Amino acid sequence: MRISNSEKLLMDVLWNQASQESDLSAKAIIVHLDNELDWHDRTVKTLLNRLLKKEAVGLTKQGRGYFYYPTLLESDYVEAATDNFIYRVFNGSISSLLVAFSKPEKLSEQDLIDLKNLMNKIKK
Repeated sequence: MRISNSEKLLMDVLWNQASQESDLSAKAIIVHLDNELDWHDRTVKTLLNRLLKKEAVGLTKQGRGYFYYPTLLESDYVEAATDNFIYRVFNGSISSLLVAFSKPEKLSEQDLIDLKNLMNKIKK
């Protein structure tokens, strides 16, 4: 599933709220968005409708209001987006990805330790 950068901002709000087990109205989503976006209600509702069509969010009606919740798990999105990036940019080669990020100025000592630990886990 392809989610645009703008749609991702709304998903981030919904994923953060999902941990509090409360669905959000479009107005509540706007409140949680970065003030610098300065999006109008219509923009947010358009993006929510796109996400509904993609089945990334669900909708409940309570009285006269509509409340949104994520149906797409954040972990599923991250996995799909990561796979897409690796295939698009590195032709599916994880080793090419690691080579691109393995220049000394890009990796801290902690990054190297984490990578070594990950490789050890994979070997087991």
